[in-house]
Amino acid sequence: MEIAYRALDLAEAHIVAGMLRAHGLEAHVAGHYLQGVLGEVGTFDLVQVKVIDEDYLAARILIDEYEQRK
Repeated sequence: MEIAYRALDLAEAHIVAGMLRAHGLEAHVAGHYLQGVLGEVGTFDLVQVKVIDEDYLAARILIDEYEQRK
């Protein structure tokens, strides 16, 4: 699996992963348990959205569009 996106928090990671899934891509949010360790301080790039290698390019195109709308 490839890291397609590094999220600021779990909510954002799930938004991005949901968007990717809605477009037929397999997406996985990593770092669920690590954020609990750090609490409110921040994740320091520990929350990631991962996709299978074959979906990486398509995922990055969708994520780039998402980032432009932010």
